[in-house]
Amino acid sequence: MAENIESKVDEYGKVTFADEVVAIIAGLATTEVKGVSSMSGGITGGFTEMIGMKNLSKGVKVQVGEKEAAIDLFLIVEYGVRIPEVAWNIQENVKKTVETMTGLSVVEVNVHIQGINFEKVAKKAEVDEEEK
Repeated sequence: MAENIESKVDEYGKVTFADEVVAIIAGLATTEVKGVSSMSGGITGGFTEMIGMKNLSKGVKVQVGEKEAAIDLFLIVEYGVRIPEVAWNIQENVKKTVETMTGLSVVEVNVHIQGINFEKVAKKAEVDEEEK
């Protein structure tokens, strides 16, 4: 079936994807996974959000070829989650989503954990202290 799609593309022309498009798809697929707190975008990502612009490809680096894509994700997870399990779920969801939406073959999804979000733990501790 994939051969039919490729032959039609060749017959009518060529479809290419900008790196930014694949990065946005991968970023959104990552944030869908339970246990992901946020994407880690560094200084420029933080600056962009401070001026009111949301960068949907924050924390995502992609390399897109004609038929394949490699994706690196930089993220922060919630405290208390099983990180290997969250990483595996991210890899599966990103691979499935990018391949379904673009038709590209995702050869690798590298997950880089940049930090842990303790915000929920701190809020729970505050609530517990107020109840006493």
